[in-house]
Amino acid sequence: MKKGSLLNSDISYVVSRLGHTDSLVIGDAGLPIPAGPQRIDLALTHGIPGFIQVTEAVTKEMQVESAIIAEEIKQHNPQLHSELVALLENVQQLQGNIISISYTSHEQFKQQTQRSQAVIRSGECSPYANVILCAGVTF
Repeated sequence: MKKGSLLNSDISYVVSRLGHTDSLVIGDAGLPIPAGPQRIDLALTHGIPGFIQVTEAVTKEMQVESAIIAEEIKQHNPQLHSELVALLENVQQLQGNIISISYTSHEQFKQQTQRSQAVIRSGECSPYANVILCAGVTF
């Protein structure tokens, strides 16, 4: 059995294969998932598991260099936006590096998901609860 905190074998496998600048998407239940990236569907029911829960678990295993978020989250889901930024700041402190956060339109965000290695679907049912995490290196 895996000793680390991330027990989902599909997510663990994807994270272990990420190279520098490869990306991984964590999305809400409504984010359209393109045909290219691997689909890892964790959605069980409305809100379970939550977006922040999934993001926290993934970032415990993944070295994050940058994050891309849809601009619309600031206006349409400010509470979740604050939680996500706080989580990324915490990850940044634990990793000892700066995580750059950039914003793009939701339409451009959806286009960028096509270049990701995988899209992890949470059970989150609130607007714009999505992030693209770009992998860094540990050295």
